[in-house]
Amino acid sequence: MAEHGEWTRKGAVLSDVTALKEYGVSRDFIVQGIRAGKLEYRQGVMWGNPYLRILRSQLEQYIAEQLGSRQLGDKKAQAELRKIKKEIGSLKKKLAALESRKGELEAEMGK
Repeated sequence: MAEHGEWTRKGAVLSDVTALKEYGVSRDFIVQGIRAGKLEYRQGVMWGNPYLRILRSQLEQYIAEQLGSRQLGDKKAQAELRKIKKEIGSLKKKLAALESRKGELEAEMGK
């Protein structure tokens, strides 16, 4: 069973679509876990499209049991790497814009 308040804690819940992106597990895999009693879930609907909300901690434990902890670690590392690369790209764009603005301001001050 989930801890008290775990459903409301930020980052503790994810959808079946996010689970596919982050952990590479299908909706069928999640449904098997639900039927086996390993995963608690709540149903949600966004713009008429149904989805499953599941607890991240339970999903990670279920993945480790079914696919092995190495698979879980690899998927978590890949997801973190994607996040880091995205952040680096964003920061590079921001830095380029700041450098450009710095050059403009220096040119104005030089006049």
